[in-house]
Amino acid sequence: MTMVLGTPLVVEVAVLLFAVAALVAGLVLRDHGRPIGWIALAGTALAFGLTFAAREGATAFGGTFVQDGLSLFVKRLVLGATALSLLGSLTQTKPAFARRAGEYHFMLLVSIVGMLVLVSARELVLLFVAFELMSIPLYVLAGFLKRESAASEAALKFFLIGTVSAAVIAYGMSFVYGVTGTTELAAVPGAVADGHPLLLLGLGLILAGLGFKIAAFPFHMWAPDTYEAASTPFVAWLAVAPKAAGFVVILRLFVEGAPALAWVPVISGLAAVTIVAGNLMAIPQRNIKRLLAYSGVAHIGYMLVGLAALSASGVATMLFYLLAYVFGNMGAFLVVEVVSRAEGSDGVDAYRGLARRSPLLALAMLLFLLSLGGIPFVAGFWAKLYVFLAGIEQGLYVLVFIGAVLTVVALYYYLLVARRMYIDAPEREDPVPVPPLLGVAVLVCVVGIVGIGVYPRPWVEIAQRIAATLFS
Repeated sequence: MTMVLGTPLVVEVAVLLFAVAALVAGLVLRDHGRPIGWIALAGTALAFGLTFAAREGATAFGGTFVQDGLSLFVKRLVLGATALSLLGSLTQTKPAFARRAGEYHFMLLVSIVGMLVLVSARELVLLFVAFELMSIPLYVLAGFLKRESAASEAALKFFLIGTVSAAVIAYGMSFVYGVTGTTELAAVPGAVADGHPLLLLGLGLILAGLGFKIAAFPFHMWAPDTYEAASTPFVAWLAVAPKAAGFVVILRLFVEGAPALAWVPVISGLAAVTIVAGNLMAIPQRNIKRLLAYSGVAHIGYMLVGLAALSASGVATMLFYLLAYVFGNMGAFLVVEVVSRAEGSDGVDAYRGLARRSPLLALAMLLFLLSLGGIPFVAGFWAKLYVFLAGIEQGLYVLVFIGAVLTVVALYYYLLVARRMYIDAPEREDPVPVPPLLGVAVLVCVVGIVGIGVYPRPWVEIAQRIAATLFS
């Protein structure tokens, strides 16, 4: 039994088996979506538990698949985010979720398998295959509510931009292979030391393709439309899980593989424009899902500040930021789902007087917005503070200044929602109904951001330990 649990691919195999089980259950239990959702949730919970039994340092396929501290950290993060999303999806009442629940959960779990393989991949072909295994189901899930007016259009845009990004990544990988003569990532550091221009071009193209996966500016074009049109529990997961996987690949290539100071200006510039564009484009939004989409773009910029520091403390703060972002961003989207069901609208005006109607729900949303805005003392405050300190340590003063100024700007649109909840009068007085499972998911997110905010030290230490191995 111990030998089985120590197998490097045991987590991925477990999720894949439950994906097949969900698909088969969908064929048997037609028009009964909730049992299938419970199967997917059970598989996710089991896989999450298996990550703690997994042996750190185990390898497979001749070292092309490595189960190190970084991959296990992100696997737990992805599986935890998936469990929260599934709790929200279990309460869905739309006919599509009852009729095609097997397809939905199969696609979701297959995408997770792609992410789990991706964060452990140390070889270019395996990286690319895992990327596509992760991405293709996402295009289907984005248009899952195909009877919705904008869903098909958003899914098509997502697919087209995703296809272009995949082609750019493949083209960049071809240059890396041409220079190194191998697809092993272990060969990249030695080739970088030689400064071959085609290798730098290849890595630059891969970075551009990865920019789409993490929704960095100007590769973010798919995010606002997709977030607005797709199912909100799915969007809550889409906003965090694929981005976490994408950041791991960037760490593999540009920290482990090519830790050259030449990349600092490139990543710093990408971080700066992403922070500025994301925050400024969020200001005029009156649809809260689009507002959170542009807010998410800005947060990717803040994470890139940690990457631009190119140090163990910078990477550690980026990983800590990802953890805080999961709870804050997913929690906000889950509250959006509650309000949207009650009001039939995703507009910011739907939050008028929410504090009078449902004070606990309004308090939860306020905490999520404060965390995203970086206000003391919730998780997002420490995340931004540590990222800025890591940037200052490496002399990135201009970048940190831009980030600090735009953090203040971001408070405007976050507090605009808070004003609707706490100052504006409600249009009606009845409380907003909260489905129990959705309420549990929101509560978990509240506990996450408050708990990390009150006592961030253990989470920071975990991130520091993982980051230290990348620079050892």
